[in-house]
Amino acid sequence: MPFMVAFVFAYLLWLVLTAGTNGLLWSTGELIAGLIFAGVVAYTTKDVIGEKSTRFLNPIKWLEFAVYSVGPLFWGMVKANFHVAWLVITGKIRPGIVRVPVDLENDAQYTILSNSITLTPGTLTVDACPKEKALYVHWIDIPPGLERPENSEPVSGPFEKWARRLGR
Repeated sequence: MPFMVAFVFAYLLWLVLTAGTNGLLWSTGELIAGLIFAGVVAYTTKDVIGEKSTRFLNPIKWLEFAVYSVGPLFWGMVKANFHVAWLVITGKIRPGIVRVPVDLENDAQYTILSNSITLTPGTLTVDACPKEKALYVHWIDIPPGLERPENSEPVSGPFEKWARRLGR
């Protein structure tokens, strides 16, 4: 199953990246080259992907991810952009690295949350420590008293809840 998942994903990515050379039609050579490259990618990554990769084939997960991307993630990025712009204009920043406790169960959840935090302007995930159940985040504006937050809400907002849901 991991081979098929990798093959389908690689082939679909190939089709997306090569669309437009003949309108939205692909030449026979492009389709054959895509099959070859997808086969090579699938063969070389089949052991890396593992059996849990099938959870991402669920169409409900894709819908949830789309809702997350258009809703909470986009809104968080908009708010953060305005906040960082304000900080740049005023020059009032308090940068630092904070330890953010999280309640996540697997690597996919850590990856989703880490990437969401990093995509948001003003924050950068420096390290993920599943053993400590924590992320280390460089934050451009640490509010007074939050150098050691007891929960992740100030840094990750609603991202942690969504990471738990999407990474199940």
